[in-house]
Amino acid sequence: MKNPYAGQAAAVQAGKTLFEQKCGTCHGKTGKGTGNIPELDADPTKSASAGEIFWFITKGSVENGMPSWASLPEKQRWQIVSFVKSLSAGTGAANAKPAASAAVAPTPVAAHTMDPKSSAPAASGPFMDYRMEAPGRTHKITVKDLPAPYATKSASNGPDVVARPENAWPKAPSGFKVEQFVTGLDEPRLMRTAPNGDVFLAETGAGQIRVYRGLGGDGKPQQSEIFASGLKKPYGIAFYPPGDNPEWVYVGAENQIVRYPYHRGDMKASGALRHLIDVPTGGHDTRDIQFSTDAKKMFVSVGSRSNVDDPDTTSSEKNRAMILAFNPDGTGMQVYAYGIRNAGGGLLMDPKTNQLWCSVNERDGLGDNLVPDYVTHVEPGGFYGWPWWYMGGNQDPRHKGKHPELKDKVITPDVLLQAHSASLQITIYDGKQFPAEYQGDLFGANHGSWNKAVRTGYEVVRIPREDGKAKGEYQDFLTGFVTEDGKVWGRPVGVTVAPDGSLLVSDDGSNTIWRVSYGQ
Repeated sequence: MKNPYAGQAAAVQAGKTLFEQKCGTCHGKTGKGTGNIPELDADPTKSASAGEIFWFITKGSVENGMPSWASLPEKQRWQIVSFVKSLSAGTGAANAKPAASAAVAPTPVAAHTMDPKSSAPAASGPFMDYRMEAPGRTHKITVKDLPAPYATKSASNGPDVVARPENAWPKAPSGFKVEQFVTGLDEPRLMRTAPNGDVFLAETGAGQIRVYRGLGGDGKPQQSEIFASGLKKPYGIAFYPPGDNPEWVYVGAENQIVRYPYHRGDMKASGALRHLIDVPTGGHDTRDIQFSTDAKKMFVSVGSRSNVDDPDTTSSEKNRAMILAFNPDGTGMQVYAYGIRNAGGGLLMDPKTNQLWCSVNERDGLGDNLVPDYVTHVEPGGFYGWPWWYMGGNQDPRHKGKHPELKDKVITPDVLLQAHSASLQITIYDGKQFPAEYQGDLFGANHGSWNKAVRTGYEVVRIPREDGKAKGEYQDFLTGFVTEDGKVWGRPVGVTVAPDGSLLVSDDGSNTIWRVSYGQ
């Protein structure tokens, strides 16, 4: 089909208005996208024909989080197509569900959206939503608790982020204080603390790495510099070699892994970037990096391109949904673990146990409480299920009958989180400020749901551990990013421990870094 309004400026403008009203919740009102939605001005959307995009808007794809917009008048759908095509024609960076991904088996349940103000009944059993989040509350989900696929409809309920209301502030357990460390940022994402105590931040929207040093009496950093710029969606940050005197800062961007020369205390890169690895683009574009404690291996997370496409038949899923291992110079690629839909949100190397950990965004489209996101240590060579299976030897009904030989190989993760929480960065608490019982525990940022009728996530959780092993439960630690009537104003992404032992939390909803201290 041809767009009858192609080349008409009025159609582009009308499509822009419609896009902001109808599509902005998930794709971002300017087309920049939210969460893991890939770019509208890049392939495969860029190379898709106008007719293909019109078809995708009309039919939708619940499995990929895209509702059908067949109820819109045909003229309005074509106007939206005109706007979408204008983005790839010259201006406007965006993220979106690619039209090509619509070619998947239809889900047997239609998508629906829950009004956030709805008086929906409280979740039952171990499952929860934002209305039940409270600092210090403990949750535990086991394989036995998992419902059957499609026990509930698959919702499309993404956040339309609002400005922080005057009376809204993150909530922490008793004895803790929450302050603004920095605000006014451009999509602050993952953070890592350098051996000398400087805090490195991936400011993804600005394409740069920032560095913060010191803590003033006002609770804000004393110095701030741009360490490196000109990157495409930087996210992962790592220092190499491990120890007190790293020589390189590695950065995982959407399209590549690079490194910069570094001397302890540098607040600006002391040399030009050195390209190491190209990584596949599109789909899940967060790339995190960690190194083995012996400095021999570099681990890189590469998420899937799709929600649940079969790698056997989809070439774009090659070397994806995996944690890959390389030599530090980028050579010698190996598959360290696989069947991990998206561990791009956070890798973590525990220096005491020499174990790699990860947080994982699992698949969508099977209902409110499937499939749980998770945090786990990673077994070398381990298979974690995606896309054919999930924890407990459960088969995804969209791949019924495929790979029966893998059923008994599926590893059940250490800690199951509420499905659709969008678990991102994790860190070990090794500071001296929090009470002793926090020592060695994990903190994790949950970015928040889009595929659940009533929101969940939008919080920082604590994962208790004993002797380096998780207990299988997690606790709400920092909440309050959703108002009582369901409006979202904050979305946690990164967590790191500051030199004074406080916890820093990046939030790309309010473009802020929060500082959580104890007894101060």
